[in-house]
Amino acid sequence: MTRNHRLAALAAGVTTLALALAGCGGGSGSAPADGSPEKVELTVTTFGTMGFDKLYAQYEAAHPGVTIKATNIDTGDNALVDWKTKQAAGSGLPDVQAVEEGWLGQVMKVSTSFTDLREQGADAIKDRWVPWKLAQGTDPTGRIIGYGTDIGPEGLCYNRDLFKAAGLPTDRKDVATLFGGDQSTWADYFTVGQQYKEKTGKAFYDQSGFVWNAMVNQQPQGYYTPDDKLNIEGNATLQGLWTQLGTAAAQGLSANQTQWDWGKGKAFVDGSFATFVCPGWMLGVVKGQVASGGGDAKTGWDFADVFPGGAANWGGSFLTVPKTSKHPKEAAALADWMTQPAQQAAAFGAAGVFPSGVAAQSDPGVTGSSELSTFFNDAPLGTILARRAEGVVAQHKGPQDSVIQSQVFGPAIKSIDKGVPADQAWNDAIGLLKQVVPATS
Repeated sequence: MTRNHRLAALAAGVTTLALALAGCGGGSGSAPADGSPEKVELTVTTFGTMGFDKLYAQYEAAHPGVTIKATNIDTGDNALVDWKTKQAAGSGLPDVQAVEEGWLGQVMKVSTSFTDLREQGADAIKDRWVPWKLAQGTDPTGRIIGYGTDIGPEGLCYNRDLFKAAGLPTDRKDVATLFGGDQSTWADYFTVGQQYKEKTGKAFYDQSGFVWNAMVNQQPQGYYTPDDKLNIEGNATLQGLWTQLGTAAAQGLSANQTQWDWGKGKAFVDGSFATFVCPGWMLGVVKGQVASGGGDAKTGWDFADVFPGGAANWGGSFLTVPKTSKHPKEAAALADWMTQPAQQAAAFGAAGVFPSGVAAQSDPGVTGSSELSTFFNDAPLGTILARRAEGVVAQHKGPQDSVIQSQVFGPAIKSIDKGVPADQAWNDAIGLLKQVVPATS
């Protein structure tokens, strides 16, 4: 991703504060005798498209002596494996570790292995975030272990050219109306999908996994109850949604794509599917996939202010400081700076990651135009995502939430996309659940 053209202007407004942080954060050792800044290397591990790449050099420039060594892992699932391996070994963790919302159940089990950021001034900046984001990053004993980066309100990506070919409206406001506006349901979505399929003979969405993920995230309770009891077997609501999804797949509405691959992006440019569920952070993924597949803004992707089933949040991350860090003050100062409004706005411009910070959500860097919004037919991405965030309630994520999503329902999703009846696939998933996640987990 390239840096938003406003990044330099946004950075200017925080330089003074950033320098102040360098002074008050202090070093973990003594300054060199010659008066030059203490040299500190901070390691950072992130994943996916978080929009941070261009910010590291800016921080280094404002903090003489600080060098950032950044590692970005391709997907959240792979980053989880990396974190769990190093966490179990008790070594190899970075100074700043990005944590995904879906990991929170596992992270909170070992929350005492993370620095309590209240010791580094977190209480003074608690109003920075929407309340539910702050609550997610706070452990049961009140320790703040994560500074929120983004949240994942979901809207609908659609391809204007493919909609036009099917005789469907193409203007994003008309598209929102087509799907039922604020009262949109999954039944509405699949009905339009059937119309599209009848007109074109092609699939409507890329694969069923992301749709299922959205369906689950919309519920007051997902795979777990708030007291960490499994909430799947016998759950009539989830099973009913699963039946809807399986029926749609049987009707050919799923393109049965491979998650996170899409033929190296070609499926985004060759008409393999016409819609795609898009939390804010996925907008940067779509742009990147289109580019990988040989397309550009003319490929026709747009973003509508509508989402089947109502408000939904998928993902969102936190910056944490493992206790193994040798530079906790400096690491916390970096995490603080990276989640300040200007930096959150810059990350949004680069990757579409919608800020969890209250002030950042109305920053011109979020509400205005950007390279990313230009790609999506000049859609007001920040404004749409702010609307889609209305009504979002943070869902409790249990200890094996991400494992259930990928290892239990992952295979079942693939099976319905290949034609296995929904009820059989559900029963298979329940059987796998009992093997992978014991009832006491």
